[in-house]
Amino acid sequence: MNKILKWSLIVLASLVVLLFVAFQVLKSQTKKNSPESTIEYKFGDNTLTVFYNRPSKKGREIFGSLVPYGKVWRTGANEATTFTCTKDLNIGGKTLPAGKYTLWTIPEKESWTVIFNTKMYPWGVGGNGASREEAFDALSVQVPVEALSQSVEMFDITFEGTAPAQMVLSWDLTRVAVPLN
Repeated sequence: MNKILKWSLIVLASLVVLLFVAFQVLKSQTKKNSPESTIEYKFGDNTLTVFYNRPSKKGREIFGSLVPYGKVWRTGANEATTFTCTKDLNIGGKTLPAGKYTLWTIPEKESWTVIFNTKMYPWGVGGNGASREEAFDALSVQVPVEALSQSVEMFDITFEGTAPAQMVLSWDLTRVAVPLN
């Protein structure tokens, strides 16, 4: 009986180690195609931080195809994109309380809806599309689309300007700027 228990524990421990290693390999392969990026921006006495994964265009048609119009997008790849502000922030005339949010968008041809959601999701998509639960939306704002003359290969989030500033999302031939005060 002792031998059976001992071998059962050895087999179980081996399986746990094997599954852990397999998960890490799968995760590294996924991240290779859409690397992680964290940007930090000092905005007065507020610090804004965005963590996201950066997918590449790779010759694909992005908006209206890979990222469909009118559907919630996790705004990047892999995990849900997160946005953190250390102080309350005015976004498009609305107040976003200090805290950590997941960032979601609904792209359209002429404008995007940018959504800050209070729930943290382990991954950006589930079986039926984007993981976002609308009940946890803290703020949403609609911003116009600007067509770019040159294609942006890798999805990019940057900050520009000061008082007012903008959080800029760019990919392919599309740029949207979210006003921040």
